[in-house]
Order: sequence, then C-alpha cells, then structure tokens
Amino acid sequence: MNINSIMEKIILIMDCIAIIILIFGVILATYYFTKTSLKTKNLNLLSQNNKTLRNQLASYILLSFEILIASDIIQSIVKPDLKDILVLGALVIIRTLISYFLDKEVQNSK
Repeated sequence: MNINSIMEKIILIMDCIAIIILIFGVILATYYFTKTSLKTKNLNLLSQNNKTLRNQLASYILLSFEILIASDIIQSIVKPDLKDILVLGALVIIRTLISYFLDKEVQNSK
C-alpha cells in the first residue's frame, strides 16, 4: 500500500465525515423545528427558537465546509494537477464565501 492510496482513503473518510456532520445537523434541526412547532403557540417564542435553530444548523454547515476544504487541500497536495488545483481554488473561494456569509449571519442574529 503506497502513500497515495492511503491519502485517498483519508480524503474519502474526511469527505464522508463532512457529509455525516451535515446530515446530522439537518436531522437535528428538523427534529427540533418539528418538536418546537407542534408545542409552541406563541409566535414570538417560535420565531426566537427558529433563529436559534438556524444558527445551530449554520454551525454544522460551516464545520462541514471546513472539513471539505481540508480534504480538497490534501487532495491537491497528493495529486498536484493543474486542473485539480484550479478546481480546488474555485471550490475554496466558493466555500469560503459561503462560510463567511453564514458566519456573518450567525453573528448578526445573536
């Protein structure tokens, strides 16, 4: 087993972890949203709870993005092809912008 095959497995594991974190966050947010919506009759309290849920979901999304970016960086080091590096650059820019705006939204809603 060479280093490239080991790194590819690590990259795959990191990608799977990121997906699991994202799915876990969505499931938790959906569960608590449903639970709160069915229990709460007060619209102001419901709105506050939804804002909290959005912040929690955004934190899961941000964590997932950070793991995916780390995975992409490792992949570009393992396979330094110009096409892969350009794709990585584009993905990092897009994910960084999304992360920045999600983080800004979380900070503004606190």
